[in-house]
Amino acid sequence: MATHKDALKRHRQSIKRRARNRHYRTMARNRVKAVRAAVEAGDLAAAQEAFQVAMSTLHRVAGKGVIHRNQAARKISRLNAAVKKLALGS
Repeated sequence: MATHKDALKRHRQSIKRRARNRHYRTMARNRVKAVRAAVEAGDLAAAQEAFQVAMSTLHRVAGKGVIHRNQAARKISRLNAAVKKLALGS
């Protein structure tokens, strides 16, 4: 365990940041799952709505540095492809 005053503060900060990052990452994963579930169910309207929310969340999480921006772009691209495929199939 840290003994210096500044090291103790740094440890407290890292604990807070870890909790915040976990929250954002979990939120993003759940939004992606909502899109996937709507696509699996074949519900185009719900999938498009969930995709907009997921895209916004992924951009926000990437902006905060929780995930890399390329990872966010990749996930958004794949979700968009799945929703478009559903739209073309309907």
